[in-house]
Amino acid sequence: MYYFTEENIYIFLIQVFLLLGLARLLGELFRRHKQPALTAEILVGVLLGPTVLGRFLPHISGFIFPEDAVQVNMLDTVMWLGLLFFMLEIGLKVDFSSAWKHRGKALTIALADIIVPMAIGFALSFLLPAQYLVDPGQRLIFALFMATVMTISAMPITIRVLNDLDLIKTDLGYLIMSALSVNDIIGWVIFALILGFFTRTNAAGWKIFISLGSIIGFTIFCLTAGRRLADFAIRKIKEYNMPEPGASLTFLCLLGFLCGAVFQGTGIHALLGFFIAGIMAGEAKGFPEKTRQVISQMVYAIFVPLFFVGIGLKVDFFANFNIFLVLFVTLVGVMGKFIGAWIGARLAGLSQASRMPVAIAHIPGGSMEIVIGAIALRYNFINEPVFVAIVFGAVASAAILGPWLKFSIISRKEISILELFSKSHTISDLKAPDRDGAIQELCVLASEMQTTPNVDMLYKVVLEREKMMGTAIEEGIALPHARLDSLVRPVIIFGRSVSGIDWDSPDGKLAHLIFLILTPKAEDNAQVQILRIISRAMQDQKNRDRIMQSSGASGVWEVLLEVFAPHRVLKK
Repeated sequence: MYYFTEENIYIFLIQVFLLLGLARLLGELFRRHKQPALTAEILVGVLLGPTVLGRFLPHISGFIFPEDAVQVNMLDTVMWLGLLFFMLEIGLKVDFSSAWKHRGKALTIALADIIVPMAIGFALSFLLPAQYLVDPGQRLIFALFMATVMTISAMPITIRVLNDLDLIKTDLGYLIMSALSVNDIIGWVIFALILGFFTRTNAAGWKIFISLGSIIGFTIFCLTAGRRLADFAIRKIKEYNMPEPGASLTFLCLLGFLCGAVFQGTGIHALLGFFIAGIMAGEAKGFPEKTRQVISQMVYAIFVPLFFVGIGLKVDFFANFNIFLVLFVTLVGVMGKFIGAWIGARLAGLSQASRMPVAIAHIPGGSMEIVIGAIALRYNFINEPVFVAIVFGAVASAAILGPWLKFSIISRKEISILELFSKSHTISDLKAPDRDGAIQELCVLASEMQTTPNVDMLYKVVLEREKMMGTAIEEGIALPHARLDSLVRPVIIFGRSVSGIDWDSPDGKLAHLIFLILTPKAEDNAQVQILRIISRAMQDQKNRDRIMQSSGASGVWEVLLEVFAPHRVLKK
């Protein structure tokens, strides 16, 4: 039996301290400048790996990162755990039920954004000179992997940018999220099937197809009956008052390990199993939003940085940098996904104003590209120069997403928010004790207008939208909304709850300031701008405090006039 030596443990602790500490420190600095943390994490690996430290201070590098097999395996194990938990957390963000309800437009966009960039990426990668391939005889598998790399989108990066631009709760944001959810599921299944097929070339053909058929069947089971079983388990955890978020976190980890083992055992990579497990648990209705946030913070605070730092430790980025490959991967990846999503948005019947942001939202490869690239490198399907190009392309596409998407939004038609609600549309003290009651109370006031449906129909539409994707944001704000055929112009109804209402907010706080936003169904520009303006204004604690401290409907209205006065003409 072999035991780790004291020296192994000592070196391991130094490694983790340096890698995690520097990754978190530099990652926070990058976040403050609106750049992806993964860029900082990879940069730390580049600095501490063979690219910089190994080249200029080889003795120090040799001490911190010795080539001893045991030492290397210790760090690799932690990094692989980071990758597995990263996929688990990505699965949690995939709202399969909402995507299925929105499947008409979302599926159209997702399929176009799979087929078009796959076709473009495969054709152009197949034509690359033999010098860029590990084995020219394996050109087909190389082209397939490159096409997959340049097709899959990084949903976490898009979510962060949508949140930064206050688009996450809009119908446009919801559609983008739904399409990306479908894109992720299809993309990862395709990648896992390709990986499983080409890593089992020595197996008999019938065994391969039986294995692939079994895993497809298991995936279907997980996304149907498995989701209900996960929901049942989460509800039992709540019913028996088990400590949270610990109990839910343990259940999620066990589910991940089980699905990962099943997928790995059948010849498909465990990563897909963890991803599917995350989807199953994320669909549980009893899974509190606050618990999701705790899990997400744990994964991104500890596990994810260690994996992406490890990428920089494996490859010499200077020695393997090839400008042609970098430009090839970046341009083909970005333009392929942009064209595919734009075509999908057009086929789905989206307005001209919405096609551009939908297409832009699909361009980042980010962490997803890097993960697939790392696996392809591990199985020797690509070489190090190609992998370096993938990393640069992923970082570049993630970096341009925010500015490009923001430009597409601010170029929209201007709107004056104060024209959309009035003192008569203000409730200074909501009587309802819960979310559904508050929505109904606001709908009663809205139904008094001639162009709005009766209160029952209005309540049904708003509540249905709320159940698809919660509209609570942080700091006690909720933005329930719906789009209606009968409306000629947007309407805003404001309600203040002095005692607060549980709205399942991401930060766990009660909702005090509630804006019901109704917009014409034929126009999506108004909703996007209204939600952004309100979100930006309510981020200021002074504005929230003044509204809460004001007296009566007249007092609340006077404060609202002042709060939104700077936004009477605001380009968003």
